[in-house]
Amino acid sequence: MTILKSTSLFVLAAIAEIGGAWLVWQSVKEAKPWWWAGLGIVALGIYGFVASFQPDAHFGRVLAAYGGVFIAGSLAWGMLLDGFRPDRWDIIGAMICLLGVAVIMFAPRAGN
Repeated sequence: MTILKSTSLFVLAAIAEIGGAWLVWQSVKEAKPWWWAGLGIVALGIYGFVASFQPDAHFGRVLAAYGGVFIAGSLAWGMLLDGFRPDRWDIIGAMICLLGVAVIMFAPRAGN
Protein backbone atom coordinates (compact mmCIF):
# COMPACT_ATOMS: atom_id res chain seq x y z
CA MET A 1 0.00 0.00 0.00
CA THR A 2 2.87 2.40 0.72
CA ILE A 3 4.25 2.01 -2.82
CA LEU A 4 0.82 2.76 -4.31
CA LYS A 5 0.31 5.78 -2.03
CA SER A 6 3.80 7.13 -2.70
CA THR A 7 3.49 6.62 -6.46
CA SER A 8 0.08 8.32 -6.52
CA LEU A 9 1.44 11.29 -4.58
CA PHE A 10 4.40 11.56 -6.95
CA VAL A 11 2.02 11.64 -9.93
CA LEU A 12 -0.17 14.31 -8.29
CA ALA A 13 2.90 16.35 -7.35
CA ALA A 14 4.19 16.13 -10.92
CA ILE A 15 0.87 17.30 -12.35
CA ALA A 16 0.80 20.24 -9.94
CA GLU A 17 4.44 21.28 -10.38
CA ILE A 18 4.86 20.66 -14.08
CA GLY A 19 1.40 22.01 -14.82
CA GLY A 20 2.09 25.11 -12.75
CA ALA A 21 5.42 25.74 -14.43
CA TRP A 22 3.81 25.16 -17.83
CA LEU A 23 1.08 27.71 -17.09
CA VAL A 24 3.66 30.33 -16.08
CA TRP A 25 5.70 29.48 -19.22
CA GLN A 26 2.62 29.89 -21.40
CA SER A 27 1.85 33.27 -19.88
CA VAL A 28 5.40 34.60 -20.17
CA LYS A 29 6.69 32.93 -23.34
CA GLU A 30 3.54 32.26 -25.35
CA ALA A 31 1.59 35.47 -24.61
CA LYS A 32 -1.25 33.78 -22.76
CA PRO A 33 -3.23 35.98 -20.34
CA TRP A 34 -1.56 37.02 -17.06
CA TRP A 35 -4.02 34.95 -15.03
CA TRP A 36 -2.48 31.78 -16.50
CA ALA A 37 0.64 32.68 -14.54
CA GLY A 38 -1.51 33.22 -11.46
CA LEU A 39 -3.03 29.75 -11.85
CA GLY A 40 0.47 28.39 -12.31
CA ILE A 41 1.61 29.96 -9.05
CA VAL A 42 -1.35 28.39 -7.24
CA ALA A 43 -0.55 24.99 -8.77
CA LEU A 44 3.09 25.30 -7.69
CA GLY A 45 1.91 25.99 -4.15
CA ILE A 46 -0.31 22.91 -4.27
CA TYR A 47 2.73 20.88 -5.35
CA GLY A 48 4.51 21.83 -2.12
CA PHE A 49 1.65 20.49 -0.02
CA VAL A 50 1.18 17.30 -2.04
CA ALA A 51 4.89 16.46 -1.71
CA SER A 52 4.63 16.80 2.08
CA PHE A 53 2.08 13.97 2.25
CA GLN A 54 4.65 11.34 1.23
CA PRO A 55 4.82 8.50 3.79
CA ASP A 56 8.62 8.82 4.08
CA ALA A 57 9.58 11.37 6.73
CA HIS A 58 12.86 12.44 5.09
CA PHE A 59 12.54 15.64 3.05
CA GLY A 60 15.83 15.10 1.21
CA ARG A 61 14.94 11.56 0.16
CA VAL A 62 11.46 12.49 -1.05
CA LEU A 63 12.63 15.52 -3.02
CA ALA A 64 15.61 13.67 -4.49
CA ALA A 65 13.35 10.86 -5.66
CA TYR A 66 10.77 13.33 -6.94
CA GLY A 67 13.48 14.80 -9.17
CA GLY A 68 13.38 11.60 -11.25
CA VAL A 69 9.60 11.74 -11.45
CA PHE A 70 9.84 15.38 -12.53
CA ILE A 71 12.23 14.49 -15.36
CA ALA A 72 10.04 11.71 -16.75
CA GLY A 73 6.86 13.71 -16.15
CA SER A 74 8.24 16.76 -17.93
CA LEU A 75 8.98 14.72 -21.03
CA ALA A 76 5.48 13.20 -20.92
CA TRP A 77 3.89 16.63 -20.42
CA GLY A 78 5.78 17.99 -23.39
CA MET A 79 4.56 15.09 -25.51
CA LEU A 80 0.93 15.53 -24.47
CA LEU A 81 0.64 19.30 -24.56
CA ASP A 82 3.42 20.71 -26.72
CA GLY A 83 3.93 18.12 -29.43
CA PHE A 84 7.42 17.26 -28.16
CA ARG A 85 8.79 13.97 -29.45
CA PRO A 86 11.52 12.53 -27.22
CA ASP A 87 14.35 10.66 -28.85
CA ARG A 88 15.69 7.35 -27.57
CA TRP A 89 18.17 9.12 -25.31
CA ASP A 90 15.39 11.10 -23.64
CA ILE A 91 13.50 7.86 -23.03
CA ILE A 92 16.56 5.98 -21.78
CA GLY A 93 17.44 8.87 -19.48
CA ALA A 94 13.91 9.01 -18.07
CA MET A 95 13.93 5.26 -17.46
CA ILE A 96 17.23 5.56 -15.59
CA CYS A 97 15.75 8.36 -13.49
CA LEU A 98 12.66 6.29 -12.64
CA LEU A 99 14.88 3.38 -11.67
CA GLY A 100 16.68 5.80 -9.35
CA VAL A 101 13.33 6.84 -7.86
CA ALA A 102 12.51 3.19 -7.11
CA VAL A 103 15.89 2.60 -5.46
CA ILE A 104 15.73 5.77 -3.36
CA MET A 105 12.15 5.34 -2.20
CA PHE A 106 11.52 1.61 -2.03
CA ALA A 107 14.82 -0.15 -1.30
CA PRO A 108 14.75 -2.13 1.94
CA ARG A 109 16.49 -0.29 4.75
CA ALA A 110 17.65 -1.43 8.14
CA GLY A 111 15.24 -0.36 10.86
CA ASN A 112 12.25 0.01 8.52
